[in-house]
Amino acid sequence: MKRVSVMRRLAGLGLCLAVSACASQVKAPDYTAFKAARPRTILVLPPVNHTPDIKATNGLLSQMTMPLAEGGYYVVPVTLEVETFHQNGLTVPDEMIQAPAQKLRNIFGADAALYTTVTAYGSVYHVVDSDTVVTADAKLVDLKTGGVLWTGTGSATGHDVGEMSGGGNLIGMLVVAAVKQVANNLTDHSFPVAAVAADRLLKVGPPDGLLYGPRSVKYGTD
Repeated sequence: MKRVSVMRRLAGLGLCLAVSACASQVKAPDYTAFKAARPRTILVLPPVNHTPDIKATNGLLSQMTMPLAEGGYYVVPVTLEVETFHQNGLTVPDEMIQAPAQKLRNIFGADAALYTTVTAYGSVYHVVDSDTVVTADAKLVDLKTGGVLWTGTGSATGHDVGEMSGGGNLIGMLVVAAVKQVANNLTDHSFPVAAVAADRLLKVGPPDGLLYGPRSVKYGTD
């Protein structure tokens, strides 16, 4: 009996060590550069659109200021930013992201710039369902050094904003899928979904979000 007990203990210890080893392999974000830079003002560049939907850039851009402002940062007004780019002959996001970091800092007075890519935006139709999906990746770049301070990914679907479902009945699901597809084609139903995706993309605070900005009461606690 003692031998069995010892073996069980050893097995349990081995399991604990294995779990600990796996946990130690999960790397936490490195905030060293972020903490050293401590940006106060962020320039949100218009997202580069890698989807077929032409509304993707503006649909997501319009939702990105709020989570950053609520996180304690001053965000350069988007309309002012876009007009400035247009006045300088840069009319599409692919051109805007090519502007040198130092030039962006001199023109807009920002400490950091957010570069974003939209990889999914719009409705996806399946045989028995239709859903709206918005996904984007982003990186925060220090405009003084050009170094990357933080990277993140955010995604949301129509189910996150309460899209209707067919209730499990096959005919009902087919009808609902068709109705949702028509509705999504007539209106930009991706807009509220983009709001959820933006909140998830630009979440502030642990474990892997942006650091709290200087206007947040939690500034410096992370």
